[in-house]
Amino acid sequence: MRRWLTALVVASMLAVSTSPVATAQIGQPDIIQEHWYHSYATLTLDLNEWADDYPEIVEMFSIGKTELGREIWMLQISDWSQETKPDGSEKDVVYIDGGHHGNEHLGTELAFLVAEYYIEGWVDGEQDAIEVLSTTELHILIMLNADGNDHDTRWNINQVDLNRNYDHYWNTCPTTQPGSSAFSESETLANSIYMNEVVPHADLYITMHTGVWIMLYPWGKWPEQPSDWEMFHYIKDEVNSNISDIPIRNANQGLYPNCGTSRDYGYGVMGYPTFTFETDDEQFLLGTIEPLSERLGEELDVMKYLIDNVWYWRARLIVESIEINGDKVDAHVVNLGRASTSNATLHYSDSSGELLWQSPLFGVNATNQTKVSLDSGNLTLIEDGAWSIHYQKRVIDASQWVEENIEDTIVEISEDKEGFLPAPSMFIHLFSILLAVFAGRRKNIDF
Repeated sequence: MRRWLTALVVASMLAVSTSPVATAQIGQPDIIQEHWYHSYATLTLDLNEWADDYPEIVEMFSIGKTELGREIWMLQISDWSQETKPDGSEKDVVYIDGGHHGNEHLGTELAFLVAEYYIEGWVDGEQDAIEVLSTTELHILIMLNADGNDHDTRWNINQVDLNRNYDHYWNTCPTTQPGSSAFSESETLANSIYMNEVVPHADLYITMHTGVWIMLYPWGKWPEQPSDWEMFHYIKDEVNSNISDIPIRNANQGLYPNCGTSRDYGYGVMGYPTFTFETDDEQFLLGTIEPLSERLGEELDVMKYLIDNVWYWRARLIVESIEINGDKVDAHVVNLGRASTSNATLHYSDSSGELLWQSPLFGVNATNQTKVSLDSGNLTLIEDGAWSIHYQKRVIDASQWVEENIEDTIVEISEDKEGFLPAPSMFIHLFSILLAVFAGRRKNIDF
């Protein structure tokens, strides 16, 4: 009955609307695309056409099946002619999923619009889309709960709330239908496997929902701010100042206590920077009078900001200088990212990569710099030694560790130190001494 009523509503829309929107669609006019929420069947048609028409940037495959046996479709979107960024560094990775709750159609449609924006932007030669796909991989799972979507219900077919079924403090908050155990449902299990095996170090994770117009960051279980509060607060300030008035809050305070969510699993277990994006809940059955691209335009602008700036959602330490002064190593370290790191160390290794010396721990705040003086009493310099900096991308314990090389040219020695200094300054110093000695001998001979 509800679907027939919606069909009548959409039919009336067709009679009055005159602004078709370009989209990848089979067997369904563009105008329907703008007003009718996806079913599993229509979504499958759309995704297949993208994959068929634009294999240069779109890869589509199933990561598993729902409890009723429907495929869980994943899109991987990037310029696949380039394995890396133009500068040779690894591409950034953005992970997006929608449709945990089958009746939260606007969240699912926002995930679809993000994919559509970058695919069609690339096709149309839009420079911003081209630049993103040359430097970034977008992994977008638009409809996780296909069974619930087609039954227009929050739950999956087992009456489980999929967004309470993740293995992060599972079933420790007042909640309903978390499942028999963490990852008891095929949908959440498939999603977690993809996180762990394909995008274990994603630079951003957004999960799309519908309910209250708000963006939520960790934690859902606790009212306390997360370890990387500086990064989340920076994003909140930038979005609210320049893009949207959407509230951005800690999930526990902004909504209600919630555990076992994909957001907190993504942050607490995987170490991603994560948000739950809640679109408004003014859904009219299975369709919308206002075109989706207009209704969700502001939300899409926020998503574009998060994706365009994904490079910044971690600590990015640059060592400007290292000075070896007796038993001290003085270093000037700059953080270009928007996340802090609390346990950085300098490493000194031989040509085979064997670690010869490691500094004490030090931290660097987000968008900040620090000058540290570190004990180097047990440091012995060798001729082919190499310097690097070792740190975590974010403060959260689960975050990825990285090690980045330091150019020898920034290393200087100001006092005698046992061993060799692998930098040009040593040879210049020795050459100056030899010249001085030679000049002194000539002066004595002439006298």
